[in-house]
Amino acid sequence: DLAEVLACGEPQIMIRSGVLHTARLVRLPTAGAGMDSGVVSAGTVLITGGTGGLGSMLARHLVTDYGVRSLVLASRRGPAAPGAEDLITELTGLGARVRIVACDVSDRSEVVELLAAAPQDAPLTGVVHTAGVLDDGVVVSLSPDRMDAVLAAKADAAWHLHELTRDLDLGLFVLYSSVAGVLGTAGQGNYAAANSFLDGLAEHRCASGLVATSIAWGLWASDTGMTGHLGDVDTTRLGRVGVLAMSDDQGLALFDAAVAQPRSGVVAARIDSAALAARSRAGVLAPMLEGMLSTIRRGTSDAAATVGLRERLTGLTDAERKALVLDTVRGQVAAVLGHDSGAAIDAGRSFRDLGFDSLTAVETRNRLNTVTGLRLPATLVFDYPTPDGVATHILTQLGDNAVSDSLSRLEKEVMEMVEGKGMTDEFYSRLLNLTRIAGRANEDQDISPSEDVMTMSDEALLDLLDDEFGIS
Repeated sequence: DLAEVLACGEPQIMIRSGVLHTARLVRLPTAGAGMDSGVVSAGTVLITGGTGGLGSMLARHLVTDYGVRSLVLASRRGPAAPGAEDLITELTGLGARVRIVACDVSDRSEVVELLAAAPQDAPLTGVVHTAGVLDDGVVVSLSPDRMDAVLAAKADAAWHLHELTRDLDLGLFVLYSSVAGVLGTAGQGNYAAANSFLDGLAEHRCASGLVATSIAWGLWASDTGMTGHLGDVDTTRLGRVGVLAMSDDQGLALFDAAVAQPRSGVVAARIDSAALAARSRAGVLAPMLEGMLSTIRRGTSDAAATVGLRERLTGLTDAERKALVLDTVRGQVAAVLGHDSGAAIDAGRSFRDLGFDSLTAVETRNRLNTVTGLRLPATLVFDYPTPDGVATHILTQLGDNAVSDSLSRLEKEVMEMVEGKGMTDEFYSRLLNLTRIAGRANEDQDISPSEDVMTMSDEALLDLLDDEFGIS
């Protein structure tokens, strides 16, 4: 019908050779248009996690700044939640009609009942999913039950809300996601997965012509119910990543900006550019944040940093080598724990006594990987439970790598001689003699005749190379 085509916006027709052609595609509603305030304020807004810190804060904001007059606030404890009665009194005093409902939003049948809680004279016009739970831990500690608990509260609940409301004329559908799913944060593999699902769901809805916005939140300064467990070490760790805590006013302003823009997903966080620059120079900046530092040149690469450390070790006595590596370890431990310098770290004190947990252990390992160029195990601080023990282990690993590097250089030189036809009879004869010497050394070490020179230790083989060719 031509009238339907014209109703889509600008004319979607053309005339060619006297023939009228209509468009093959009909435009869908604007994808990701986060909020139609007129539609939303005319009905009821449902907020999951509505009695929690973020949910109750948003409820006040919707009433005072968007003119919403009907709210359904859902939480596991419902009216029995701490502060629920005072929240009703406050919002009612602001002119809103409020109902608080106990609901497990991960249970589809309970969500069906929840949606029916909207009054008939004010049908549901908006949904904001703020509910969620945390169960942080390193990946190897995440059992199926720990995954299910976090995914159910975030992902399952979001899917139920999507399916059960997609035929309604909503003006608002907002999912509270997290930067954990965008940047990746230590110890939150399950939470990152759950929030990445929310981001994908918002994109799916928008592709289907449904309203949706997924907001990947950074850290809130106030206790939101999900961040109250964070200690000083945790907040310091997030600050080093480049994410600073935002005030309530800053967070609500970011909410307004998020629902006013056309994208299906946005990040709402307070970013510390100086911290990003420092991580970029250290080679540990999250790839997603690299684009924010286009005017800052990257510092030395991991390889360059590694060469720098090894060069500094060259020519030092054993005691001096140990002192240098130990200072490096203490410096990285101090940075993870939030101390100004490594001088505050007792080299003989156990990491547990220093205040380490599984997350700080992994971060320390990652930082030491960067500055040494090694591939240290995630269990490093448990296998070597003091800074002194870790330094000794790193020294051993750097020594092994130096031997391997020497062998690699020798192999390269020999291959270049072969390719350049520089393999003289004398060199070939001496190389064969080296093999025979290595074989005799293996016999002296009671090594099976079936083993060849490749099974020798790097140190033994280097000694032979030095004796035969003067290469070290």
